[in-house]
Amino acid sequence: MSAQDDESGQATDAMATEPEAAASTVPPRLDLPVDEHEEEVSEDGRTVRQRGIYLLPNLFTTAALFAGFYAIIAAMRGDFENAAVAIFFAMVLDGLDGRIARLTNTSSKFGAEFDSLADMVSFGVAPALVVFSWALGGLGKFGWSAAFIYVACAALRLARFNTQIDTADKNYFTGLASPAAAAILASTVWVCHDLGLMGAELPRELSIVVGILTALVGFLMIANFPYYSFKGIDFRGRVPFVVMIAVVLIFGLITLDPPSILLAGFLAYALSGPVMQGVRRRRNRLNT
Repeated sequence: MSAQDDESGQATDAMATEPEAAASTVPPRLDLPVDEHEEEVSEDGRTVRQRGIYLLPNLFTTAALFAGFYAIIAAMRGDFENAAVAIFFAMVLDGLDGRIARLTNTSSKFGAEFDSLADMVSFGVAPALVVFSWALGGLGKFGWSAAFIYVACAALRLARFNTQIDTADKNYFTGLASPAAAAILASTVWVCHDLGLMGAELPRELSIVVGILTALVGFLMIANFPYYSFKGIDFRGRVPFVVMIAVVLIFGLITLDPPSILLAGFLAYALSGPVMQGVRRRRNRLNT
């Protein structure tokens, strides 16, 4: 092959690769109302670009976001019972979207970011506004400060989780998970609603206690307490028959008084982190 042919071949290869390089650096077209989403993924050790998003898991994430938004609207209208129930619906939907993505192999960076933003609304902003509208609005600066502490801690919790997701122990959360924190506030509102503690019937002392609880739950989200994540449970594997009996008993117990049982259960889970941390420190001291 002559030098001229070699140069011609190199030029042809360069021309062939130029469109590919240009395609990867072309900015979004501003003449389109909505541009196509692209993200880089790893396949067989190679980095490739994929267009579009997965529909199924993002449908559940959108539904969870809607439930959180509805909770805010319901609280603004004074419908606190439905606001609390909507937050629990958001919890269920939020738990399903990730598992469905893993089971159907439809996980993506877009889905992870969308889920995090939806969590901020459903388990950060919504519970704080529901509690503020119900009990903290009449406490002045103390009320909105307690609500803001919760919102800020939820944002910090989610940001820390996103940055540590690849290195953290999958079996444990560092800090109380935001859905569990939201469940404590939602079930508190639900219990008090059933007891008739609304509006003028709500003692100021109880409002102050709720404000302190709101701030404490927020701090638990950013504390370095370990919480069991339940991600190690294999829902596709076989379990002893007694496990199914226990599940039936738990459902039966919850139906007796849903708000009270849920509040007691999530408070116990919130306390499990500090207790587990204390047990670990005691073991370390004994071992040393």
